[in-house]
Order: sequence, then C-alpha cells, then structure tokens
Amino acid sequence: MAKNGLDKWFAQKWVDIGSKKKDGSFSKCGRSKQKADSKRKYPKCVPLAKATRMSDSQRASAVRRKRAVAQGVGGKPTNVKTFAKRKKAADGGYMGSFIKLDVDGKTYGNPSLKKYYKGMI
Repeated sequence: MAKNGLDKWFAQKWVDIGSKKKDGSFSKCGRSKQKADSKRKYPKCVPLAKATRMSDSQRASAVRRKRAVAQGVGGKPTNVKTFAKRKKAADGGYMGSFIKLDVDGKTYGNPSLKKYYKGMI
C-alpha cells in the first residue's frame, strides 16, 4: 500500500538545511529550548531526500528567504516556499529556453514558446 499524506510526511527524515555539519550531513530539524540552541537562527526544514537534491545556492536562497521574513507572529513560524518562483518575461525577468536570433533576415527560436512572450519579440 502506498504511503500518502501524513503517513508519508511522518516517515520522511526532516533536516535543517540552514545548519550543515562539518562532515557534510544536515542537523535534525527544529530547535530545542536549551540556552545554546535558542540562539540559533530559524530552521528551514525539508525532507532529507529533497535537501540532497538541492544545489548549494538553492539551499542558501531558501534559508535566506526564511530568515528575511519576520518570525514568531503569535508564536508560530513563518512558512516560505523552498524554491523561489521565477520572474515572468513580461516583468523583464526569466525568458526560459527561448532565444530569438536573427541571422540573414531569418528568425530562429522556439516557436512553441512565442505565445508566452507576446509583445516582447
């Protein structure tokens, strides 16, 4: 029987990607109320499988966004997305795999993406 929902969530090993140990492993998710541990920054917790698939820059970005948000409103932690959304092309941001190239009067690019970049090309 496949594990779904809370069964799957409890079965996963959750780690704090914001505190990497010297041996390369991640520390357990959460903070204790011990004096030494209470000074730690807010933990950004993900399942171990996801943490190992993430690049160093993705982990740093997720932790940075987690710590930038005001924490502890009503004693509850603030959730942030693990992966930041990419900017849309209309906002002058990410253009994906579409590259427009004019060579000798001919335009080359991925025509299937043109509908997403109307007005820009």
